[in-house]
Amino acid sequence: MPKIILVVSSNPLIRDFCRQYLGPYNLKFCSDWDKLYNTIKKNIPSLILFDYSFFISTNPQLLEKLCKQRPSTPIFVLTNKNCSFFTKWFYKIGIKQIINLPCERIKLKKTIEEHMVHSNHDVISQSIPPPTCTILEQFLGDSFKIVELKKKIYHYSQTDTPLLLTGESGTGKSYLARLIHELSPRKNRSFYAVNMTSISVSIAEAELFGTVKGAYTDAVSREGFFSIAQFGTLFLDEIGDLPIAIQPKLLHVIEEQCYTKVGSPHKVKCNTRFIFATNANLQLLVEQGLFRSDLFHRIAILPVEVPPLRERKTDIPQLAQHFLKPYKKDLSSDSIQKLMDHHWPGNVRELKNCLVRASILSSKEMIPEACISF
Repeated sequence: MPKIILVVSSNPLIRDFCRQYLGPYNLKFCSDWDKLYNTIKKNIPSLILFDYSFFISTNPQLLEKLCKQRPSTPIFVLTNKNCSFFTKWFYKIGIKQIINLPCERIKLKKTIEEHMVHSNHDVISQSIPPPTCTILEQFLGDSFKIVELKKKIYHYSQTDTPLLLTGESGTGKSYLARLIHELSPRKNRSFYAVNMTSISVSIAEAELFGTVKGAYTDAVSREGFFSIAQFGTLFLDEIGDLPIAIQPKLLHVIEEQCYTKVGSPHKVKCNTRFIFATNANLQLLVEQGLFRSDLFHRIAILPVEVPPLRERKTDIPQLAQHFLKPYKKDLSSDSIQKLMDHHWPGNVRELKNCLVRASILSSKEMIPEACISF
């Protein structure tokens, strides 16, 4: 059965436009608020298209009320007029996209399809009660993928089972690891982060396990990462770069919950929660013989994939507002559209750098499109 798109408009041109461009979908039309709510009760829409002219001719607060009542239903605004005055407010109340008409048929259908991939989003979103947690709100975004990510993170944070964060560089894995620690029962203990790319093969074992004096020439007694993170959380970033010779020893620590310092015959109890992260394809590394299969399956018991920015573009306005707050600047509607059209290979990190650069280049409080560069 075709997915339902609800079109809220009294303009015959808008209605004809939707019929022409969105024929494959099951379109429902309404032109007043009473009919709108009755339609929603009878047919759960996968997406709502809201005519800007209808919006300005009625009580604007009713649209905000609708967004609050249907937080998991994407709502787009269709407009052939300049609505820049309301742009910031639209995104604030939860509007996912502003579509300026006329527009390309392919581009419109692609945008709609991106928001309708999870047609059963209302059922899924209610399958796990959403956590009321201010810590998770620090990971900005309310797109479907981020909402589902936060639910998973909330439940995974309450256990000591090893957790593996995967995703492209710049998606926020390191930041998310710290939030997981702050949510966990170990939140009052230490959080220690280590990037494995910064550790050479020759000193990896000493760095991880620590050493005793005299273990080798010029060796002094020192604590390793496991000791520093004792009773807390140890975050090993870019775990795919862990030397193959050290991997079986890490596996032993995870399974036996103990380790031995370099040069010592005594075992030390390890009471640490492990969080791992990588932007590499660990399964491919296993096939290539660069990563142990047994270690991969041990650290990937709780896998969490952090989506790239191009798969959560509806979060861009909220992220942009956050990054521009220190500069007391905002974006024009054309600037926002330019950000939404970009592919973002560098993800959230690239977005932040882009906005910092734009805020410096712009002499105006409202940053124009010309100052947005990639």
